[in-house]
Amino acid sequence: MSQKLFSKDFTLVVIGQIISLFGNAALRFALPLYLLNLTGSSALYGTVMACAFIPSILLSPVGGIVADRVNKRNIMVILDFFTAAVILTFFLLMNGVNLIVLLTVTLMVLYGIAGAYQPSVQASIPVLAAPENLMAANSIINTISSFASLTGPVLGGILYSAYGIKPVLLVCMACFILSAVMEIFIKIPFQKPASNGSIWKTVRCDFAESIRFIWRDKPVIGKTLLVVCGVNLFLSAMIIVAMPYLITEVFDLGAVQANRLYGYAQGALAAGGLTGGISAGVFSKKLSYQKSGNLITASAICVFPIGAALILFSSGIINYLVITVCCFVIMVFSTIFTVQMLSFMQAETPQNMVGKVIAFALTFAMCAQPLGNALYGIMFEACDGFEYVVVLFSGVVSLIIALRAGSVFKGFL
Repeated sequence: MSQKLFSKDFTLVVIGQIISLFGNAALRFALPLYLLNLTGSSALYGTVMACAFIPSILLSPVGGIVADRVNKRNIMVILDFFTAAVILTFFLLMNGVNLIVLLTVTLMVLYGIAGAYQPSVQASIPVLAAPENLMAANSIINTISSFASLTGPVLGGILYSAYGIKPVLLVCMACFILSAVMEIFIKIPFQKPASNGSIWKTVRCDFAESIRFIWRDKPVIGKTLLVVCGVNLFLSAMIIVAMPYLITEVFDLGAVQANRLYGYAQGALAAGGLTGGISAGVFSKKLSYQKSGNLITASAICVFPIGAALILFSSGIINYLVITVCCFVIMVFSTIFTVQMLSFMQAETPQNMVGKVIAFALTFAMCAQPLGNALYGIMFEACDGFEYVVVLFSGVVSLIIALRAGSVFKGFL
């Protein structure tokens, strides 16, 4: 294992991620927007996006199991080529079949591929980076993801608005092909584990092994996952629901301006993720796992100015500025926290189990998100005119979770 962070193989992984994640972000932006423009139905749009999210949750654990039993480079190459093939199929069929059905199936396949793909990337990091460079390596991968989330929709939106969906499809297809070709030259050390018999028995045994490791062998990882789920349920979900609802429905900003300002707020969130990812890398040597709870505490504290502004100010633009700035800061702290947690789990997990353990952790954390979205959707509707109550509830519960999490993180080695 090279002590240098930017070895040839890690550099190729980074460049491949830049290209493929950019294509993925542009595609995830353009296809749903194309569906919404085509039908004008927000209900259909919501239903299709909900369906698209399911394969990502289901296939992430499978991707983790495969990542531990198959060469990770081969998985990344095959899935990038397969993604390009899916885009080409959509391109060829879009004028000849039911477009809504085709869009739904295509989005489900693309989200499923993304769910299966990421465990291979996460599992390759401990193999390609030395232990002392683990947090910096995770910071780089996280920063790339945030940067792609920021630039992909912007450039994809410009291309889509100027030339339509077909050029976007062709550009994204080229991105995945280029990424796959580059990944062919990556060398990731791999030792094939012993087989447990049939495929289904292997999957069952590997899944049980990862659960046993998380909850029994390394219970601090299991407790950490409960903290992450609590943050996703009560803090992240509130931001996801509150930002569009407050900016477009509650603040008196005018329909056209509200939509534009919401877009800027989404950009601020992506910029916060980018800033947090870079900060985690720059300060990786100074960040302590034992003090990770302070990051959640800081995020929870940033919620209270949003609630206070809703109580004190009637001006929509003032409330908008407060929520945008606070959410940017929350995103910075939460991204640093995410990088720390991924680095800790990778460092504490044997290399032959990293893929399935990380995949289970990501799946477990993802499951809290839709529950939180539904919870806050109901709460904001029930508290019409008193939205600050919901925001302050989120801040109080998140702060309690942060304070209780301190004892968990003290168990970190």
